[in-house]
Amino acid sequence: MDKRLTKSQLMTAMAEKWGVSKKEAEEQYNTLVELMYEEIKRCGEIMLPGLGKMAKKHRNARMGRNPATGESIHIPAKTVLKFGVNKAAKDALL
Repeated sequence: MDKRLTKSQLMTAMAEKWGVSKKEAEEQYNTLVELMYEEIKRCGEIMLPGLGKMAKKHRNARMGRNPATGESIHIPAKTVLKFGVNKAAKDALL
């Protein structure tokens, strides 16, 4: 399996595809990521057409087990991000 793109390689590819400089591509990418964070904070989820949906999900506190020692441990409640891939993205990869 080939190695994944690094951020630098992704910015270079985006710059070439969009016909802009690498710096402009990185600024546009950073703006997109910032907008996504703001939208998730505002309403808890964001739909990315052609890719899927990213949403905040609350995980309740629970008991877990340390795999090294077998000792029971308390895992505190936390908020996590979940990403669900939509059908169009799944179909595009087959």
